[in-house]
Amino acid sequence: MDEIEYASATGAFSYLWLLIALPALGALFLLLAGRRADKWGHWVGVATVASSFGLGLWMFFSLRGLTDKTAYQELFQFLSVGDLTIDAALLFDPLSAVFVLLITGVGSLIHLYAVGYMEHDEGRRRFFGYFNLFVAAMLLLVLGGNYFMMFVGWEGVGLASYLLISFWQMKPSAATAGKKAFLTNRVADVGFVLALFTMIGAVGSVDFDAVFNAGIDGQLTSGVTLALGLLLLLAAVGKSGQFPLQTWLPDAMEGPTPVSALIHAATMVTAGVYLIARSHIIFELNSTVQTTVVAIGAITLLFGCIVGCAQDDIKRILAWSTVSQIGYMFLAVGLGGAALALGIIHLLAHGFFKAGLFLGAGSVMHGMNDQTDIRRFGGLWKKMPWTYATFAAGWIAIIGMWPFSGFFTKDPIILAAFAREGWQGWVFGGSALLGAAITAFYMTRLFVLTFHGPKRWTDPDHHPHESPPVMVVPLVFLALGSVGAGFLLAAGVPEWLSPVFGETTLAYGHLGHTEVMILTLSAVVLGAALAWWLFRSGGEKVQQPARTAIVRAARSSLYGDRANELVLETPGRFLTNASVWIDNRGVDGIVNSLAATIGGSSRRLLRLQTGYVRSYALSILFGAVLVVAALLVVFVG
Repeated sequence: MDEIEYASATGAFSYLWLLIALPALGALFLLLAGRRADKWGHWVGVATVASSFGLGLWMFFSLRGLTDKTAYQELFQFLSVGDLTIDAALLFDPLSAVFVLLITGVGSLIHLYAVGYMEHDEGRRRFFGYFNLFVAAMLLLVLGGNYFMMFVGWEGVGLASYLLISFWQMKPSAATAGKKAFLTNRVADVGFVLALFTMIGAVGSVDFDAVFNAGIDGQLTSGVTLALGLLLLLAAVGKSGQFPLQTWLPDAMEGPTPVSALIHAATMVTAGVYLIARSHIIFELNSTVQTTVVAIGAITLLFGCIVGCAQDDIKRILAWSTVSQIGYMFLAVGLGGAALALGIIHLLAHGFFKAGLFLGAGSVMHGMNDQTDIRRFGGLWKKMPWTYATFAAGWIAIIGMWPFSGFFTKDPIILAAFAREGWQGWVFGGSALLGAAITAFYMTRLFVLTFHGPKRWTDPDHHPHESPPVMVVPLVFLALGSVGAGFLLAAGVPEWLSPVFGETTLAYGHLGHTEVMILTLSAVVLGAALAWWLFRSGGEKVQQPARTAIVRAARSSLYGDRANELVLETPGRFLTNASVWIDNRGVDGIVNSLAATIGGSSRRLLRLQTGYVRSYALSILFGAVLVVAALLVVFVG
């Protein structure tokens, strides 16, 4: 591969910083404006993100005319110590360009939807302030011109997600979910920080071109590439909710539904995939790291599918489907080569149909007085026709049925997995194929129990209704994306990303394209048909006792929380208690004993200071007797 070199930003790209500044200024205004802006402040949030989308679109088309397809803007020097220099810089290239359009485009629709969804919430202005902060931080993450700038955005996203997930902090469950997300992501941050130190130690820089060129020129040893790859993977696993750090993602549903849509579709969970895609040169230098990424992707996609089958909360089912779909993306970017672009295509298409599904779930909750249990729905297709139609588009897209977007993005990933040599092709390809069948099953269960069958809500006076236009219009746009985005993206994005990933062609392995397509479609149809047949008349209104171990495990999220308690929390608590004991009994004990000894001695000596001359004379006499006795012992003895 040729050495990496970035061109300086000129023309339209001189305003690159404005992409981040617009939503950041919106956040600053909304958080400082006070109650005077309560009635109209949310439109500032919508306008600033939409303006960033317009600006990003301008730069996207401007990038097409550049020969080298990069624009590097150095803002100022952040740090200079010895030979180490870190610049505050931004990079706009084909990879960051598609992420900018996804974040600001889908983010604008979610912002617009939130105007209606949060209409009666007293904290709506503050909510939009956090929302804008989230978008600004994510834009900094994908536009950062080096790993340090990416890390600054990385931390900003973590802070904004904590504020949004625990937005309704008066609910203990929301406060706990926010803390859980915050703490789990700190584990990922440790991986990122150690990776930065490793880069500085091995290369003396955190710039993309310096690190990548060192790898291309063979300056990085296999040990360094292994360490860098695993540390970056740890960071990506935590941020994207992948095995074994997936447990925070479903709990993040405690935040308002637009937050779930933004986190799951366009921002936070895609950060890990972006990190691996941006660092693909490092991962491709070490096959062990690549295989680890693929294995984590395969494990996670099956993990999410199995748990998704046993959930009854509409948002939690969608959350586990996100865990599973991000697993497909990890699988793709871990495979490398042509599959890198496939992972990004699936990420972009997933942004449309997952945002549509989450906002559709929010519309259902809006019409059902915040009910989230799919066993309490049924027959809503007549009551909420727009929500039903747009949700159906997302459902067909995520299960990968032709001609919706998931078909054009998921099938090539399964084909690429089967192209892996030896046993890995059968294992990883088979896992991806099995995941497609299970996805079709549990997503069809969700769709049928929500919109079809007899009505099952318990309040006879409740009348479900369609959402207002400000919520329906974004659903329609996202549904259109769910239908057509896959074909359009698959047709043009691989060539668009070739300046970043290089010219590659998709290899064929154990199975050919036609065979994989037939197998995948058959698996999807079987999974969907089985779920429709089982749940067409509705399900049980109460949760039935689990009769098998796997059902009990699935309802307990495959004991992910319990595993984290055993591996992380219990040892951490033991170390904390041991440290407190050592501090109390050891350090504090020695200091306190010394102080007590000196204090006690002082009090005893104090008794000698009586103020009477006769007492002092007696003391002198007693001392003299001791001195004489000591002299006699010395001379006589």
